Amino acid sequence: MLLSKTSEYALQALIYLAAQTSGEPVLSRDISDYLRVPAQYLAKILQDLAKRGVLDSFKGRGGGFVMRSGAEQLNILEVVEIVEGQPFGQGCVLGLKACADETACPMHYQWKPLKAEVIGLLSRQTIGSMAEAVRAGHYRIHLPGGSELHMRPVRVPGRNLP
Repeated sequence: MLLSKTSEYALQALIYLAAQTSGEPVLSRDISDYLRVPAQYLAKILQDLAKRGVLDSFKGRGGGFVMRSGAEQLNILEVVEIVEGQPFGQGCVLGLKACADETACPMHYQWKPLKAEVIGLLSRQTIGSMAEAVRAGHYRIHLPGGSELHMRPVRVPGRNLP
């Protein structure tokens, strides 16, 4: 929706890796199978995250990807900006080339406070806190083999979630 597929897959993979308790390297194909995302696309994303210092990558037998120490403290906004290579929310919501307070598009003033709220939300959620919520069973997770594990949804104060 607001994030690119690349950012979505990167976040899902990082949460998956952070939720692993063993600290053992995980193959990109195992992550892609679990998340049901394209294997080659995810492998490229994981390699980019390793180049940018978020993951460690090990080749050969027993290889795979592991979160670097401290990477679980990254928040969603930081991950998106690492993956996209630019600050989140830059540019016009309608895609116009010139959009600022001085040259506002028709959506600018309505989007501006919403964008600030979204940026705040994204900066409050860390990879580690989301991985802990997964381990605690607060999400519905698709399991390998097509079955689903149904878990209770996260309740956010002041929000009505299904």
